[in-house]
Amino acid sequence: MHIHKYEKWWLTFGAAMLIAFLVIVGVSAFHGGTHPNNSKWTINYEKVDEIAPFDNPGVHKVEGKDWDYEVVLVASAFSYNPMEIEVPVGSKVRFIATTKDVVHGFEVAGTNINFMLEPGYVSEKITTVDKAGEYVIVCNEYCGTGHAMMYSTLKVVDTDDNSNSH
Repeated sequence: MHIHKYEKWWLTFGAAMLIAFLVIVGVSAFHGGTHPNNSKWTINYEKVDEIAPFDNPGVHKVEGKDWDYEVVLVASAFSYNPMEIEVPVGSKVRFIATTKDVVHGFEVAGTNINFMLEPGYVSEKITTVDKAGEYVIVCNEYCGTGHAMMYSTLKVVDTDDNSNSH
């Protein structure tokens, strides 16, 4: 079978592009960090309510740590527990979260707080909340028919204003 020289060039070019594409995808997937949750902290998702700290979700003031508050959060079918989180402005907060059922997202709109919650894994993020306001927390991973109704609120309050109003 005779193949014209231009056809050979195009076949070679096409094969080279395919190989380059596969190398780029492979490097970005494995080296760039696109992989499943690599959390070292795993949990039995069927017994989340019995395992500390998830047996007491909410906002907890802590002493002697690199952060001021811990927010322990549990996601489940179309809700977050707690529904409302309140922390003082300027505080360093450690968010600790997991899910009891399916994959959920946890995004505090307008901030850098955004992570995925997977059954069997604990997700963590430490950040400083430095802008007072009320922020909507949304599930940004489709989790079922009630997904659109899955939200919560983060209130970052100025403690000076709170002490004057009470």
